[in-house]
Amino acid sequence: MSRTVVVTGSTSGIGLGIAKAFAVEGCHVVINGFGKLDEVEAARRELEVLGGGRVIYHGADMTKPEEIAELIGTAKETLGSVDVLVNNAGIQHVAKIEEFPPEKWDQIIAINLTSSFHTMRYAIPLMKTKKAGRIINVASAHALTASPFKSAYVAAKHGILGLTKTAALELAEFGITVNAICPGYVLTPLVEKQIPDTARERGISEEQVKTDVMLRLQATKDFVSIEEVAATAVFLASDAARQITGTHISVDGGWTAQ
Repeated sequence: MSRTVVVTGSTSGIGLGIAKAFAVEGCHVVINGFGKLDEVEAARRELEVLGGGRVIYHGADMTKPEEIAELIGTAKETLGSVDVLVNNAGIQHVAKIEEFPPEKWDQIIAINLTSSFHTMRYAIPLMKTKKAGRIINVASAHALTASPFKSAYVAAKHGILGLTKTAALELAEFGITVNAICPGYVLTPLVEKQIPDTARERGISEEQVKTDVMLRLQATKDFVSIEEVAATAVFLASDAARQITGTHISVDGGWTAQ
């Protein structure tokens, strides 16, 4: 029987890569996120032919709890359950704290942290009924360390680790595991968008942002690939990871080893 996997923020970047990896496994997949409808539909069709499972799209806004409820409800009603929940939705804004727009702070906290609370509170009862489930929160190396000019993002990602640990303890006797993946820099649209902002804040070139800021602490001096993050998610959802819960896996090229 195919499992149903919900991946938030999965119309591009890491989320789409994770959705693809689960689709290849034959899972039913719910993708979510923003984008042009024709491009989203093309991605949905492409995923659906990969492994034979059904793939549906739900455009829930991750800042709106009522739409998050509809996302999880649609997964249950259309595909029968939520077996794996991957909280991946995230945005970024780069600015000094004293210049950080409060509305951007609120938006980042809502999407990068609070949305995971809401998806979990709706999905957990479904998993408890089956006495099985996997919750995977895509955090960041910034859940473990900090960088300047990213106060909201760093705060949200630190919060995700706390949420992960708490949920894992609450669900440990229900056959449900809760873990986080902490990637280093992955060259996604989200990361590419912050390169010019970081260059402006630091007064350096965009190429210097890549070499001297982003990859400076990644010991491999190489960007993490989307496929590497996706493979980690598939592993955490596997039977082999049954006793892994309440922790994180760093996929960061050695960044947090320093």
